[in-house]
Amino acid sequence: MKISKFLYLGVLGVFALTSCSDDDDNTTDMNDGTADLYATSHADGNVTKYNLLTNEATVYTTTATDAEGIYYSPEDDSFTIASRGATQNSLQTYISISDLVSTTASLNVDITGPAALQSARDLAVSGNFYVVSDNTTNNNRLFVFERSNGSFTLSRTINVDFPLWGIEFVNNDLYAVVDTTNELAVFTNFLSSNPSDASISASKRVAVEGIVRTHGLDYDGDTMVLTDIAAAADGNFDTDGAIHVISNFNSKFNAVANGETLALTNQIRISGASTLLGNPVNVVYDAEADAVYVAELANGGGRVLAFSSVSSNTSGTATPAVNNSLTGVSSLYLYKN
Repeated sequence: MKISKFLYLGVLGVFALTSCSDDDDNTTDMNDGTADLYATSHADGNVTKYNLLTNEATVYTTTATDAEGIYYSPEDDSFTIASRGATQNSLQTYISISDLVSTTASLNVDITGPAALQSARDLAVSGNFYVVSDNTTNNNRLFVFERSNGSFTLSRTINVDFPLWGIEFVNNDLYAVVDTTNELAVFTNFLSSNPSDASISASKRVAVEGIVRTHGLDYDGDTMVLTDIAAAADGNFDTDGAIHVISNFNSKFNAVANGETLALTNQIRISGASTLLGNPVNVVYDAEADAVYVAELANGGGRVLAFSSVSSNTSGTATPAVNNSLTGVSSLYLYKN
């Protein structure tokens, strides 16, 4: 596999080893020196781990044939994916992955959750609770699984009244993309407010000016990054995507009333042919490095892209600092410590 300058010295500049930052907003002061970006694929269910400090990659062959949504747990050196497929549709956890040091490794699944999913779209984790957004024609659900004693149990199923895609915990609140729209929704105190099966509406929904169709999201350091897949079926589907960077997110989002619009003047939109953004389905933001990693599904058949200095981008366009081919790339997760 060709790896195109995933080194922190070339891409991130200030990738200091002083904190742990991931896409579920957990931050810990540590100094072990790990910076790994995990990527899943629709094409084969494999997981690729990019070591951002050594510029190396490991490809893990899983038992899944398609995956969308991933989380890494340092407690048992495991990653969990939302496996998709006619005979799977469950969470799968693979433990002690770092014991395998080869550039390619075949894994046997260690924990398999209940086969409750139908069309998993994203995975967000809060403590022992693993939440999967699931989007089908007639059902839009948040499946809440609890991981305990080496197994997953289905804790509750939450039906919502809009199509789901990306989800993200910010403290106790769960943010969710309203698929097929330019809207972002939030469920406040999601787990404690919904202790059992329920049908609910979002606490708040806000339109995001400039976006055609929201898809991926990530939050870190009070900055929210959203992706826009635009008109996925038009003639420019592989170049019409964008990312939106919203600094000081909490105050800006709170200032917008339910049903109203977050103005483009309160965001940075990065788009254009030079970005290679067409169908950016998932995203990770690293506030410490001010860098965005993007799972770009359409352009070139699939790419993992990285952009630096995004919160100070005044041009509205950019050329990726990193451009790696990954067929069918579907989701990302960054683990640092």
